[in-house]
Amino acid sequence: MTTLQTFVKGTVASAVGLSTLSLGLLYYGQNYLIYPSAFPPGSRTLVPTPADHGLPYQDLTLDTEDGVKLKSFLLMQRRHLPGEESGDSEDVDTAEEDRRFAGNRPTIIMLHGNAGNIGHRVPLARIFFSKMRCNVILVSYRGYGQSEGTPSEEGLKIDSQTVLDFIQADPVLRTTKVIYALILENTFLSIVRVSSDRIIDHLNPNPQPRLIPTAIPWLSPFSWLCHQKWDSANAVLKIPKTTPMLLLSGSQDEIVPNGHMRALWEIAIGKTNPDGTPIQPASPSSSATETGPSTTRTDVATATQTSADGEKASVEDEQVPLDGHLESNPDSREDLEYEMEGDKQELIGKRTRYRIWREFSKGMHNDTCVQPGYWAAVWEFVNSLEPLPSTI
Repeated sequence: MTTLQTFVKGTVASAVGLSTLSLGLLYYGQNYLIYPSAFPPGSRTLVPTPADHGLPYQDLTLDTEDGVKLKSFLLMQRRHLPGEESGDSEDVDTAEEDRRFAGNRPTIIMLHGNAGNIGHRVPLARIFFSKMRCNVILVSYRGYGQSEGTPSEEGLKIDSQTVLDFIQADPVLRTTKVIYALILENTFLSIVRVSSDRIIDHLNPNPQPRLIPTAIPWLSPFSWLCHQKWDSANAVLKIPKTTPMLLLSGSQDEIVPNGHMRALWEIAIGKTNPDGTPIQPASPSSSATETGPSTTRTDVATATQTSADGEKASVEDEQVPLDGHLESNPDSREDLEYEMEGDKQELIGKRTRYRIWREFSKGMHNDTCVQPGYWAAVWEFVNSLEPLPSTI
């Protein structure tokens, strides 16, 4: 009997110990799950450069406010791309003319995903640089590629602000027009969010409310231990309603369910609260009343992609206009108007004019950017903010 009691006590003690150890590893080791910076293998050391793709660039080392060195690439515009005939006379100061040209072009900050490094995104940067003639900065987060430090939610926000500060201080880039716009592609409401259930229920008949239960099912019972929140649903509310946003969503996304993006869209246009409850629109007669939640001014140094103007656009339909959402002064427009949402007429706030939704029926998590119409949508969006000299 004594032996049995000893065995039972030992088993219970071992189980408790292992459980405690497992939960401890989950709490303190979740960064390795959320930020797989070493995947694919070699990502911390083997970083392709723009030169590998025939692009001129500068190596940048940015110092963050908390003492981390970030290795990044700067692709500065010039009047003539590599391989083009310049036709300049000997009297022209080509370097000065190139700087002037770059200072008048838009600057794109590219913030990459949670795996790989900036070198893997150079082919995407090439389209912004060569086709759209934008300056491009590819930022290597802390703990990624050849940057120092360890990734974290707070740290990555500091990294984003660091590159924005660099642009505002650079003698050439600081003369570019400052356009705060957000391009979101296949992102989530939050990494862990109990209140996401309701907002996705009415958008998806088979809801998968939180990212952790979807992408890492075995962690579902312990998602409350997650200290890396990335609460996009509430963050969207802090963005001024006149800040342009493009949301790009792959319908077949196997990692972040499409319902997350659609829910973010509904929050962005003021139709739904972050907790999933609908926002009651004002009547047509009360045009001075806002239909969306209140917002506060915030700095935005990110890029994301989504698309929605009340009517879902098909992947193949490249003739769908972006509704001229920046054509006039928003303060002179009425706050409310009727627009088509599917086959129904619904009251939509003017917030919709600055929020563009594009969904790609065959797009998965990592191949949405190669779907037909993707880059046309991005080009039209950027061109609506600052006219571009080329088309794709």
